[in-house]
Amino acid sequence: MRFRDATPADAAEIVDFQIAMATETEDFALDRAICTKGVQAVFADRALGRYFVAETDSKLAASLMITLEWSDWRNGVVWWIQSVYVRPEHRRRGVYAGLYDHVKQIAERDPHVRGIRLYVDRRNTSAQEVYRRMGMNGEHYQVFEWMKGEG
Repeated sequence: MRFRDATPADAAEIVDFQIAMATETEDFALDRAICTKGVQAVFADRALGRYFVAETDSKLAASLMITLEWSDWRNGVVWWIQSVYVRPEHRRRGVYAGLYDHVKQIAERDPHVRGIRLYVDRRNTSAQEVYRRMGMNGEHYQVFEWMKGEG
């Protein structure tokens, strides 16, 4: 398994991953055109985020996106892991663990990065277990949201 920064050539597969993830985890049907524009926007503007992928035999097995949060408390950035997807045939094989470790090593070398956070749907208990095994804890914060056009 090879872990690397994603490139624009990976965008179509990342869109497929996001559509599959939304369906699997939240029973939500994403609009492909909107999702495609959203993924392409990240490649066009690094300030919006950064994708990482895992690949084997020149085929993507997983992806995740990092976005940035400024922390005035820490005078640095916190990386938020978002949009995690691992193909079903690669789950429970350490793919996410390897991808997370790759991202964490980059964060550890960057003096501006103070930590890594992520959020997970409360119903996605299998993902929560994976994150706990990776040494993350979900004890401290609860995320609230408001989204235009939703409820």
